[in-house]
Amino acid sequence: MSQAGAGAAGNEDLKDAAAVSPPGLVNVANALTVLRLVLVPVFVVLLLSGGTAGRITAFAVFAIASITDLLDGELARRRGLITDFGKIADPIADKALTGSALVTLSFLGELAWWVTGIILLRELAVTGLRFWVIRRGVIAASRGGKIKTMLQIIAISLYILPWHLGIAREVVMAAAVIITVATGGDYAARAVRLHHAVPHHQASAAAGPAAAGQSGSAGAAGAGPAGSAGAP
Repeated sequence: MSQAGAGAAGNEDLKDAAAVSPPGLVNVANALTVLRLVLVPVFVVLLLSGGTAGRITAFAVFAIASITDLLDGELARRRGLITDFGKIADPIADKALTGSALVTLSFLGELAWWVTGIILLRELAVTGLRFWVIRRGVIAASRGGKIKTMLQIIAISLYILPWHLGIAREVVMAAAVIITVATGGDYAARAVRLHHAVPHHQASAAAGPAAAGQSGSAGAAGAGPAGSAGAP
């Protein structure tokens, strides 16, 4: 091969290496995930403070945090910003936000503890399953998972607002609990199928940014950064 040909081949190799280089840890998707984590204690303090102003401000913070859950996964997918940090931090941020809201509302006596327990048990179980199969691939978000996330956000928002809304919030929360349990069972079944379908040695070889997506999740429950696969 001529020197010119070798040089051209070398340039192509460099271009290919650059094309597949992983994204940096500091990126907009991860920044949104971290912001959501930071907003969790702020939200809890505002919710516990009580009063109309505190409740409205808590609602605003919860809404902003929920929007970041939707945005980080979308940005991670579109811009190729999937990182190992995101795959771990995003589902944690999702569960921290919804979990803190549910626990605080139950602590205030406004939401039955059994409702909080069922939702948290499902979310923790799904998070465990996600890490169980993370080396084998990503379970794409189902339509049910997306509906579950939206119902949880709406139901929690209705409980946060200071105004009397009749039975609307109970109805929406009941729907959220039902779809949460149903989609949890579906996710468990798909996780087991994926675990058996992909041998361990193939999973190890394929592990990396191209093999695992981020959740809005989206979470999130999702699966950005980890939730960028969507909330399961």
